[in-house]
Amino acid sequence: MGEKLEQLKQHLYRHYDLHMAGAVLDWDQEVNMPPGGAAARAEQLATLSALAHNIFTSAETGRLLEAAEVEVAGLGYGSDAASHARVLRREYDKQTKIPTELIAEFSRARSRGFAAWRQAREEDNYPLFQPHLQKLLDINRQIADILGYEEHPYDALLDFYEPQVKTSEVAKLFTELKAGLVPLLQAIVERGQPVDEGFLQMEYPVERQWELTEVILREMGYDFNRGRQDQAPHPFTTNFSSSDVRVTTRLNPHRPQAAIFGSIHEGGHALYELGIPAKFDRTVLAGGATLGLHESQSRMWENMMGRSRAFWHYYLPIMRAFFPQPLLGVSEEQFYRAINKVQPDFIRVEADEVTYNLHIFARFELEQALVAGELQVKDVPAAWNAKYEEYLGITPPNDAQGCLQDIHWAHGTIGYFPTYTLGTLISAQLFNRAKAEIPGLEEGFAEGSFLPLLEWMRAHVHVHGRKFTAAELLERELGEKISAQPFLDYVTAKYTEIYEL
Repeated sequence: MGEKLEQLKQHLYRHYDLHMAGAVLDWDQEVNMPPGGAAARAEQLATLSALAHNIFTSAETGRLLEAAEVEVAGLGYGSDAASHARVLRREYDKQTKIPTELIAEFSRARSRGFAAWRQAREEDNYPLFQPHLQKLLDINRQIADILGYEEHPYDALLDFYEPQVKTSEVAKLFTELKAGLVPLLQAIVERGQPVDEGFLQMEYPVERQWELTEVILREMGYDFNRGRQDQAPHPFTTNFSSSDVRVTTRLNPHRPQAAIFGSIHEGGHALYELGIPAKFDRTVLAGGATLGLHESQSRMWENMMGRSRAFWHYYLPIMRAFFPQPLLGVSEEQFYRAINKVQPDFIRVEADEVTYNLHIFARFELEQALVAGELQVKDVPAAWNAKYEEYLGITPPNDAQGCLQDIHWAHGTIGYFPTYTLGTLISAQLFNRAKAEIPGLEEGFAEGSFLPLLEWMRAHVHVHGRKFTAAELLERELGEKISAQPFLDYVTAKYTEIYEL
């Protein structure tokens, strides 16, 4: 690495250390902190955010970046040094447009918003959260105006999570996906053979659920020497370095699949972060490339492995040892069909593969309307319920199961939701290639062999860190563009068989 780039990296170490210290405080707020600490935590996070932003956007950073760009000018696009300068330039040009005072205000609003959301969700009290959502929306709109956009203000927010992707591109993909999913759902509802999941509603002690999820995480390759699992009201993954990556899940005594698939999903995120080369720590190349690619990992492990027949051929006997009474007499086929049951429901994170993306379509459209000023914050509950009636044919019985169920708006992360579906599509493309290159990959799941899949993802996705956008990585590794068709082929074949269509 050149001298100038090394100077730039060392200059920014404090920025990344402050950012990660803030991440520790965020994690603590969601996992351990008593509710009374919210106001003080908001100020602590605002201070750290402002300090980190000041370092990152300083004139010295700009000077060092210009010198580094000259130094790496002759290097290949995919080299670590050239990628470092390129990705840093993208972030620097964006962040220098945003005033530090606004960054601090946003951090403060996020922390307060989370505390209000948590209470509002517990009490089913949307008005309690409403002013916080208004504040967070106003800041997001202000940021979008500052950054500028070509087509829609939502573009500027989406770019934080999925760089160089436009709202119109996402909408086109979603339209193609919708055209395949809606008829499949209709066929299942109208002609599908009934699926019984009654045995999954029996009593499953949460202590044993916890133990089972940790067994699964270990066998997936999650390293508890570099991570831990905790409980949170909304499952999430966080990392403070490539050697400290933590997951959370939530437990329901009458719905064990919530914890199981929650842990597997977050475990997929964690495996990505644990697989990022340590040489990228404390630099702009650390972490997952885009949120779509991140979700491709979590959705792939959760669904294409975790909901597969082969996975449960191996794991049902293990689960039966944990819960002998509720699983007494339940066959492998009964269990496989039950954990893949298609049923329009209110909770996104527990949705089946056919209806899951309908939840995302609803949020994507609501967010665009909010950002454009076409939907008022006070009208969100009614608009949410209308979207659920439109897409899923159901109306949430309350706001806790409706517009308050997700944590994202409490964090101010407007523009994030589309990445769940983008990740779902990418997961099918990556999994198809992994299957083609690893003979007997799926059959290996039936024997508890999950590491070949992890090793393939490490070599083709994780190793790059943040060097490439999702489009660049797919072109480089697969020679493909993101497409809805591979996922549609997968989900149609799987559920046609399950429901005997």
